[in-house]
Amino acid sequence: MAGQGNAAPVIIKRKKIIQGGGHHGGAWKVAYADFVTAMMAFFMLMWLLNATTEKQRKGIADYFNPTIPVNRISGGGDGSFGGDSVLSEKTLAQNGTGASANVPTQDHQANGAVGADGQGSEAQAEEAALAMLEKSLVARSGESMTMESMMRHVVTKVTDEGLVIELFDLEDLPLFEGETATPLPMTRQIATVLTEVMGLAENAVAVNGHVKSYPLTLIDDPTWSLSAARAQAMRGLLQEAGLPAARIQRIGGFADRKPVAANPMAVRNNRIEVILLRRNR
Repeated sequence: MAGQGNAAPVIIKRKKIIQGGGHHGGAWKVAYADFVTAMMAFFMLMWLLNATTEKQRKGIADYFNPTIPVNRISGGGDGSFGGDSVLSEKTLAQNGTGASANVPTQDHQANGAVGADGQGSEAQAEEAALAMLEKSLVARSGESMTMESMMRHVVTKVTDEGLVIELFDLEDLPLFEGETATPLPMTRQIATVLTEVMGLAENAVAVNGHVKSYPLTLIDDPTWSLSAARAQAMRGLLQEAGLPAARIQRIGGFADRKPVAANPMAVRNNRIEVILLRRNR
């Protein structure tokens, strides 16, 4: 035992190892940042859809489409919108309907642009008027159960052409008798409601007829004559309800050339479009 007195002392070191998973590390921060970025992109998309015209949205789509050159005329500038936003009137290219501060005429001015003669204010006022008429028509569905049933046949949308009021067949409730242009009583009532709403404005009116496709085995294709006859019938109903004949600018029969349903023979393709046209249409 005495011989080991000069032996070096034994030192024991204890290390405390801290695991990094106690508070899940920082992975949640990355996931949260991705979520916030996605929400920001979503709200920007919603804002762009609401704040731009159809032509401007086409320019945005063309720019982000890799199969279309960046310098396409509808893109709105020499590069990425010329270094400016899509809402800038000076960067939109002129192709007959684009905007230009140098040529602020009605044919060359985009919707919402303010030209030297205040046409932009008129366009904004017209847009607001069409939106008001659309709300007024939609609000009719809450007046009664009968009105709500009739308004099941009606959808509306505001386009570059104007306020489009679409009347369409349901599976169990058509607008016309069979394969004819004879309107049913409910169609007459809908025409009366439309006339009352359109009486709040002075815009010209267009009426378009569309029908579903028929089997190819038919010898005579009735789609052209039937769509035109139904458009004529709707024009007559509107005038009987009090719409001045001078406001009817045009009627048209489009046969089955513009289906809205995937199945061209679907009943949903039987429809009438009553359009409150913009002043430049």
